[in-house]
Amino acid sequence: MIKLSFVIPCYGSEKTISQVIDGIIATVGDRNSYEIICVNDCSPDCVYSVLENLAKSNKNLKVVNLARNFGQHNALMAGFRHVTGDIIVCLDDDGQTDPKDCYKLIDALDENADIVYAKYPSKKENLFRLFGSWTATKMGQWLCSIPKDVTLNSYYVCKRFVVDEMVRYENAFPYLAGLQVRATRKLKNVEIEHHERASGHSGYTLKKLLSLWLNGFTAFSVKPLRIATVAGGFTALLGFLYALYIMVKKIMNPAIQMGYSSMMCVLLFIGGMIMLMLGLIGEYIGRIYICLNKAPQYVIRNTVNIENEK
Repeated sequence: MIKLSFVIPCYGSEKTISQVIDGIIATVGDRNSYEIICVNDCSPDCVYSVLENLAKSNKNLKVVNLARNFGQHNALMAGFRHVTGDIIVCLDDDGQTDPKDCYKLIDALDENADIVYAKYPSKKENLFRLFGSWTATKMGQWLCSIPKDVTLNSYYVCKRFVVDEMVRYENAFPYLAGLQVRATRKLKNVEIEHHERASGHSGYTLKKLLSLWLNGFTAFSVKPLRIATVAGGFTALLGFLYALYIMVKKIMNPAIQMGYSSMMCVLLFIGGMIMLMLGLIGEYIGRIYICLNKAPQYVIRNTVNIENEK
C-alpha cells in the first residue's frame, strides 16, 4: 500500500489547522497509510498547543516545532527531512485548499509527471497575494526554465525521489521551485477549487515576498549577473555615442557652451547603474558568505511523535 506524507507549514493558523487535519484524515480513511507532518514556524498564536493536543490522540500526526520564524520554504524543508511516505502532499494551513482534492493531484502522477501543482480557476486572495503568486510563477519560468504552461502553487504532490533530491540542499536560502526543477522537469497542473479564507490573513508581507524573490534570484540562477553585464555594456555604449555626439557638435560649432545639465544627467544615470550592479553583486557575495559560515536552514526546538530526529 502506498503511503502518503502530508507536509503543512503552520503560521497563524490556530483556528483553521484542526479543520485541515480532520479533512485529511477523513479523505484518506482506509485508502492509504499516511502521516501528517505539521511544522510550526514559530507562530505567534497557540497553533503549537493545538497541534500538540491533536498529536496525543493520533500517532500519525507528527509535529516539528521550530525555534524561530524561518519562513515557509525553510519550514517545508524541515518537514521534508522527516517524511517516510512514497508520495508527498504539500498544502497550506488556512483551509483554502480542500484536502479531499489531493487525490485529483495524486491520480495525475504518472510517467510524464513527477510533480502535479494545483491550478485555481478563481483564486480567493487579495490583489497583493495574487501579484505575489503571479510574480513567483513568472520568476520561476524565467530563472528556472519552468514550462510557461505550468502554474506554481503551494498545493502540490510529488514523488518521493523529488523530495530526497531537494533535502540534499543544505544552504540557508532554499527556493523550492528551483530545487524541484533541479530534480525533474516533468511538471503538470490540475484544476481544483480555491476557497475563501475561513479565518485570519496571509502571513506573507512585502518584506517576506521580497526575501523569497531574492532567494530565487540569487540561489539558482546567474541570469541577474548576466543582465548586469549587458546593462553595463549598453550604458557604456550610450556614453561612448554621446561623447562622439558632443565632439562632433563642438567641431561643427565651436561657440557652443558645454552643458552642465546634460553632464549631470549622464553622471547620475551611469552612477545609478553602477550602484545597482554593485548592490546585486554584493547580494550574491553576502549570501555566499552566510552559506560559508553554515547559517542554519532552520533550528528545531522539539518534535512530537518523531522518534528519530534528522
